[in-house]
Amino acid sequence: MSKTYKIDVDCANCANKMEEAAKKTEGIKDCVVNFMTLKMKVEFEDGVDKKEVMENVRKNCKKVEDDCEIFL
Repeated sequence: MSKTYKIDVDCANCANKMEEAAKKTEGIKDCVVNFMTLKMKVEFEDGVDKKEVMENVRKNCKKVEDDCEIFL
């Protein structure tokens, strides 16, 4: 299952860092961040708690880009 989230990020390079951090998060099958539309499309692995996974995605993204935001 996939879901799209609104994000706040300052530059394309930062968006790329967020995408890579999200892809490395347990429970995420795939992730695409579009800087132009400020959206993050996430594909979850089957049977995961999406809210918990997205909290972990947010934490991992904050590690690489501390001023980014994902609106859950």
